[in-house]
Order: sequence, then C-alpha cells, then structure tokens
Amino acid sequence: MKRSHIWPPMNGSRLSAIAMVAAVAVSVVSAQNPELQQKVAEVKEAMVANKQALAQYTWQEQVTVSLKGDVKKQEHFQVRLGPDGKPQKQSLDPPQEAATPSGGRLKQHVVEKKKDEYKDYVDQIKDLIQQYVPPDKDMLQQAAQQGNVALGPAGGAPGQYRLVLSNYVKPGDKMTLVFDKEQKALVGVTIASYLSDPKDAVNVSVTFAGIPGGPNHVASQSIDGVSKQLTIVIANSLYQHL
Repeated sequence: MKRSHIWPPMNGSRLSAIAMVAAVAVSVVSAQNPELQQKVAEVKEAMVANKQALAQYTWQEQVTVSLKGDVKKQEHFQVRLGPDGKPQKQSLDPPQEAATPSGGRLKQHVVEKKKDEYKDYVDQIKDLIQQYVPPDKDMLQQAAQQGNVALGPAGGAPGQYRLVLSNYVKPGDKMTLVFDKEQKALVGVTIASYLSDPKDAVNVSVTFAGIPGGPNHVASQSIDGVSKQLTIVIANSLYQHL
C-alpha cells in the first residue's frame, strides 16, 4: 500500500519565516511597479501641498442629516484647519430652545431613547469618515507598501487616473481616489466601508472643487448609512483667505 505524504506540523518559527517571506514578496512586487509608485508619490505630494495651502483659508460647512428621506437636522459651522491639521468648527446656529415634552413618561422615555440611538449612530459614522476624508499621505504610503494599492481604469476626463486602495482603515474596505494630473489635485473619492460589522455598510461619495487662484477642497460629501437608511450630506462653501 502506498503511503500518502504528510507534512510535518509548522512551528512558530517556521510560520514567522513564511510571513517574513510573504512580506518581502509584497514589497518586491510593489517596487517592481514603477508606474504605480510614481503615481502614489504624485498623489502624496499634491495632498501635502494642498493641505498646507488650505490651512490659510476659512469656510462654511452645512451638515444635513436625513432619515428615510426626511430631513431630521441641519447644522452650519465656520471651519478652519487647526495647528494639528484637523478641522476646527464653530457653530453658526442660534441656540435651540428645549421642546416641550408631550405624552406620558413612557412615551417620553421611548422618544429620548430613539434620539440617543440615532445620535450615537450619526456620531459613529462621522468618526468613521474622518479616518478617510481627506486621505492621509502616510496611510496611502503604508497601503502601497503592503500591496493594497492598484491602478484602476482611467475613465473620467483625459489626464485622470484612479488609485484603488483596499484594507485602508478596516479589513475589506475600499477607497478609490480619482486624480487629475493637469490640476495636480484629487477630483473625486468613493468609499465602501462599515461600522463594527461589515453588514452595517457605509458608502461615501466625495467631490472636490478648486478655489480660484488657490487650492482645491472637498466641495461635498454624501454619506449613506445603509442599515438605518440614514444619509448625511456635507456641503462646503464661502472660502475666504485668512
């Protein structure tokens, strides 16, 4: 009778060695694609220069939250980038008067609970999207080194190309950057991500516009929280040089 060959069990050192070889292989593959490396460097350089220029501006932001197509809340902010490069916001809305409670205690409790759940969900989505928009140059470089960046179909206007990033913030997510070589700027971003569970999908579409004689900026974001049919639309306008 012919014996079947049985591989010996792998110990920790052997698994570590295989992991190291796999990591080196990814780096080699990445390094062997000079076109991709050149485009990643081009996008990184443009993002850094644009962020530095945008720090010299202030602008207004409108945030509209809708649930199943009905507008539930709209807020307005004056925004500028702080010393850490993150947005600093000041509300432009007058203080809201507290609504007079209606119904019995049980009804009030149910209403307040739903409001808290709704607010928590909105906050989770906002926190998630801040990890993607605007894209971070260091995270882009890290994704490239890990072999998680690919050139997508050209599409769009002449001179534009796409970088498709996988596993950017979470395992299995995807972000596509559309870059215009002539403008040396991002012109669009799409994101497919999720909250704590991949079933709780969050999809985002971002458009950019240019300030006359200045940098480009996020013109609008449309954020879709699929499971609760919640939509957040963010529009930026009225850019002024400081």
